[in-house]
Amino acid sequence: MARLYGRRFDRNGRRLGLTRAQCRTLGYLARNEGINQAGLADLLEIRPMTLVRQIDRMQEAGWIERRPDPTDRRARRLFLTDKARPVLGRIWDVATETQDQVLAALSPDEAEQLIDLLRRVHGALTDRGPTRPLAATIRPLMPKSAVVAAPVSEGTR
Repeated sequence: MARLYGRRFDRNGRRLGLTRAQCRTLGYLARNEGINQAGLADLLEIRPMTLVRQIDRMQEAGWIERRPDPTDRRARRLFLTDKARPVLGRIWDVATETQDQVLAALSPDEAEQLIDLLRRVHGALTDRGPTRPLAATIRPLMPKSAVVAAPVSEGTR
């Protein structure tokens, strides 16, 4: 599903002249200006070396600026340039357009529930959100006939 969603975003976003990865980077950086590269890589859930190459290209294109970290002379902080700020609104428009297309088959309540459930699952997988025990999450969704004790083999009695 993520791959299909990404393809739809790519198709909708061709007019931006940016890749999906660049859009994600600009979006996360807009909400976290002054973050270092390692922190941004963590937020984007990519390897720091992958981000370094991308940041290099985006800095050369004038989208991102690296500034020295005042507390760590080895580190650099990342900031958007004036060139990047106007394109953010267009990125949000493409993201909204894509989300609207993807969720069009659902009612507003269903779409809200789906997004909430996906955020919770993502939070559980990334250790960034509250979790519930797996059995408490899944068993209520399973029909009673499906909850059957597993047979005990002769060797484990």
